[in-house]
Amino acid sequence: MITRLLTPEDKNRWLVLWAQYLDFYDVDLPNETTELVWQRILDKEDALQAYGAVEGDLLVGCVHYFFHGTTWKTSSYCYLEDLFVDQKQRSKGAGRALIQAVKTAAEQKGAAKVYWHTDKQNKTAQALYNKVANLTDFILYDIPL
Repeated sequence: MITRLLTPEDKNRWLVLWAQYLDFYDVDLPNETTELVWQRILDKEDALQAYGAVEGDLLVGCVHYFFHGTTWKTSSYCYLEDLFVDQKQRSKGAGRALIQAVKTAAEQKGAAKVYWHTDKQNKTAQALYNKVANLTDFILYDIPL
């Protein structure tokens, strides 16, 4: 499994994966939001970064992440926001490879940690996450605006 930064040529396949990801979480975003996410991924100056997992010539998964400051460390944290692997391509190492790519990027930047959250019903993802990370006791709250 090869991981690499996404390129403009990946857009059509990324759109398929992004649509599947949004469908999994039962989210409907406006097209302009999706287009903005894609433009941010390609913008080297934007905080949002992305890797793709490629098997042969096919983009089979993607991960979006960014760095942010923290009050608890002198370095940054890395937030892994979205991770998705095409359902037909799962159990081949793409998810693990994408997490490792983000971990390596975080290490290179000197981040204190990589973290993420997932839906409590997403047992498939949790099976992988329990192998590569520590489950914390924190509970997530949010205020939709």
